[in-house]
Amino acid sequence: MDGLTQNTGFNGLLSALVFLPFVFALLIFVLPRNDNQVRLLAVFGGIVELVLSVFVFVVYNRGESGFQLIDRFNSWIPVDSFRIEYFLGVDGLSVPMVLLTGLLGMVAILASLGITHRVKQYFIWILILQGAVFGVFTALDFIMFFLFWELELIPMFFLISAWGTGRKDYSAMKFVIFTFLGSAFMLVGILALNVSVGTFDMTALPELVQGGIKLVIPAGAIFGLLFIGFAVKLPVWPLHTWLPDAHTDAPTAVSVLLAGVLLKMGGYGMIRVTASIMPDVMADMAWLLVTLGVINVLYGAVVTVRQTDLKRLVAFSSISHMGYVLIGLSAIASKGVDAASVGLTGASMQMFTHGTITGLMFLTVGMIYDRTHTRYIPDLGGLSNRIPLIGVGFLIAGLASLGLPGTSGFAAEILVFLGAFSVWPWLTGLAVFGVVITAGYILWMAQRTLFGPMNNRWEKLTDATKLELIPIGMLIVVILLFGIYPALLTDLFKMGVEPIVAAVTSSPEILNR
Repeated sequence: MDGLTQNTGFNGLLSALVFLPFVFALLIFVLPRNDNQVRLLAVFGGIVELVLSVFVFVVYNRGESGFQLIDRFNSWIPVDSFRIEYFLGVDGLSVPMVLLTGLLGMVAILASLGITHRVKQYFIWILILQGAVFGVFTALDFIMFFLFWELELIPMFFLISAWGTGRKDYSAMKFVIFTFLGSAFMLVGILALNVSVGTFDMTALPELVQGGIKLVIPAGAIFGLLFIGFAVKLPVWPLHTWLPDAHTDAPTAVSVLLAGVLLKMGGYGMIRVTASIMPDVMADMAWLLVTLGVINVLYGAVVTVRQTDLKRLVAFSSISHMGYVLIGLSAIASKGVDAASVGLTGASMQMFTHGTITGLMFLTVGMIYDRTHTRYIPDLGGLSNRIPLIGVGFLIAGLASLGLPGTSGFAAEILVFLGAFSVWPWLTGLAVFGVVITAGYILWMAQRTLFGPMNNRWEKLTDATKLELIPIGMLIVVILLFGIYPALLTDLFKMGVEPIVAAVTSSPEILNR
């Protein structure tokens, strides 16, 4: 890593960002006397977190690389040689993810104001979930990282099982089992690293491991253990089967958070942990990354074409789009600094842009379902005549998903392709074909849902309210802003991946291949 830069003027900022959602959850548990007070307190909490996340994004010093806004206590849990620190910080990789979490947390809260069943418990779990995700993106001690990683399982399980639809208990349990098993592999890898190097400090591990220290088990084995945990969350084929069920049966706001930020924890872990600590091993395994990425892209796209349920269609499209993250990561095998940097930046950008695009898509799909009480595409049609504002949001999300120039989706995908093409030209070409399939199913979905003759059943539908337009507008602005001026994000991501690129492109093993 490039070291630590302490911003003394903002001590405690990240701690507030991470733990205020838990404080607001506690206040909701104790104070409100009715459901409306619960909603108001939850909205206030969401606004505070959004403001803090924007503030972190703004005050991060782009002129200095490395971790900033550090909050650290060296003796948080002193257990002999297994010292566990309270250690928070952000760099160019995590700052945009913090912004994404704050944005989608606010969107999820606004999308949940219509909840009438066990309102207090619902918003408590939403806030706990947001706090756990903030913790994952800011923790720099491996045990803290793992604790926050596991914590998000609890609220997600209850949100799906108590407020979901369909086979909600089955989907919630399937999500927990898959993620828990993946986490078990990851924990073994974490402990193996600690036994080898004697620290959980994620900023010190790269230098120690790359310095040639003897590991208790082969580096490739540790890489595999960590990678499995992250691959389940991304998700990577064939570990993806929990995702369509969880998305289909989850409430709208939970789908927004699941697709928008929880999947990104997998990609973030691959870059922050496996690529940062063992870049040589990741470069050696890049052929596997690009192969799995192409399978994700094409398999996900082909299966998406066959879907007739709107939420299930968007869920499978997420599997396809997460394949681009793997393809971007595979550029780490490049012997050139530029290609590796572009590919890793594109993978990081894809995580952010997919979060906003799919968040908008799930949000508008939920609004359509609330009005029509169906997600069955053949029963819909001509909805733009009755709900044009929701239709505009839905269409913009679809066009951004297929990579229309001027949207953030295009900026992310073109960086992935540019970075990976110099290393894997044929496989990258196959992945590009996935964009064609994506255009097919997005346009087919839009045509069958928004246009064409309108079913008489939908004549009395009402369009989005002023309150519903707020989250739609927030996401549209972000998608277009970072599509028109992507450097606002790409410059940050490039700073975040620079240490990884420098380590792998200076490796004699890579240069001599």
